[in-house]
Amino acid sequence: MTNNTPTITRDGAIGQDGSEVVTVDQATGAEFARYPAAGKEEAAAAVAAARSVSGPWWDLGFEGRAGQLRAWQREMAISGEEGVALIHAENGKPLDEARVEVLGILEHVQYAVENAERVLGRREVPGSRTVPNQRAWVEYQPYGVVGVIGPWNFPLLTPGAILVEAIAAGNAAILKPSQITPGIGEWLARTWRRAVPDFPDVLQCLNGFGATGQALIESGLNKLAFTGSVNTGKTVAAQCAQTLTPVLLELGGKDGVIVAEDADLDEAAKHIVWGAIQNTGHGCISLEVAYVVESVHDEFVEKISDLAKQVRVGSGEDAEIGPVPLPTQIPIIREHIQDALDRGATATVGGIEAVGERYVSPTILVGVTPDALAATEETFGPTLAIVKVTDTEEAIAHVNGGRYGLGSAVFSRDRGEDIARRLRVGMTSINDALVFSINPAVPFGGRGDSGYGRKQGEEGLREFAYPHSFTAKTGPAQFSATTFGRPAGAMAGALVGVRDRILAESGEKTD
Repeated sequence: MTNNTPTITRDGAIGQDGSEVVTVDQATGAEFARYPAAGKEEAAAAVAAARSVSGPWWDLGFEGRAGQLRAWQREMAISGEEGVALIHAENGKPLDEARVEVLGILEHVQYAVENAERVLGRREVPGSRTVPNQRAWVEYQPYGVVGVIGPWNFPLLTPGAILVEAIAAGNAAILKPSQITPGIGEWLARTWRRAVPDFPDVLQCLNGFGATGQALIESGLNKLAFTGSVNTGKTVAAQCAQTLTPVLLELGGKDGVIVAEDADLDEAAKHIVWGAIQNTGHGCISLEVAYVVESVHDEFVEKISDLAKQVRVGSGEDAEIGPVPLPTQIPIIREHIQDALDRGATATVGGIEAVGERYVSPTILVGVTPDALAATEETFGPTLAIVKVTDTEEAIAHVNGGRYGLGSAVFSRDRGEDIARRLRVGMTSINDALVFSINPAVPFGGRGDSGYGRKQGEEGLREFAYPHSFTAKTGPAQFSATTFGRPAGAMAGALVGVRDRILAESGEKTD
């Protein structure tokens, strides 16, 4: 018997389709906007348009593209409050948190403009002793058309950073935003068209559900970047594998924070409560579980509980966290809290009663067992599970034993770097929270079920360009290594010479 029940993820239902995307104002629940959903024909047309312009866009060179990116940066800065209002309406996050996203995308453009040529430009590489009459260099060239499937939790900054890198590297790009937050995707494309009217198809937006993303992949992309849940990421990777389309996957996380016995507990509590609860806990890098050494456990719990009680929830101007815009996430948050309580944990703040129909208040769970859902599976809500550990060795083992490996944090006055270096994750903040996501020069990505590939930094720019290696003859060689008819004994003599050099460099005598 076939199970026709759709797989529900924090991206929505896998393969969900429809002719129209209807968004709601998260503050009121009322309808906000409608967008036609793109199908196979629209996806194919978008890819064809992007491909037709990708060559001329690359031909502009780094300096030419930098000028266009600066124009886009200016347009986004001028239209920033429009973008802020869209994020606030569709996602529900407070206006100031929406402004953080606009500020972030502007900084990403600045980094790309200032560093793309240095990172991706022509690079000379050492020659070879075997072929000394050859010089060699590497150039990075764009894939062509890059598809970007974005999330709803950071609808501007997450896909926007990837779009900036892809475009700066010389690609044309097509964004398929989340069906919850399509308006900000339209804003990105709209500001691009206003700023760069000669190359409007370098950045396009296709709205729709999961089926639109599938249609985009099937339309002949040269690379895809996907941000979302593990289950959807596996589906996307399997689809890309059919055409050997390279893919960047930024998936889930169960980010841990270690509070050592020598931590500044006031600093730790301030940063961790923010790192766990900001954006309503809707972050793959949210600090969802704290491993606290027993000697400081009780004092830390008291401090962070006091801070969590003060976080303001709502949609008004004074709110610090907003609603949960994806209704299917509410029961997951509730299940994780209830599971922890059933296993013996207590809620010093919040609890089951904190989970409403649209809003979830901060919840601090104490005495959580390491195998509880709140300590092992992605909650994606404003919760923090606190696990008491004997020492930092036990904490490190817990962090490294999970199936995720995205972000993390460590609080220790004297051993922060030593502890952080032993964590098998992609990123770690020491005595702070989530800072690696703010600096555009820092590579962002994970391992394990958190995905693979990187955005941001030099690695992020290179993610969207492939290395093209070159060699060129500079003159005649003593003998040719790349033709037939070599002089008798030439290669044997060359081998003896290399052997003698290696032995001499290691201090050994030659025969």
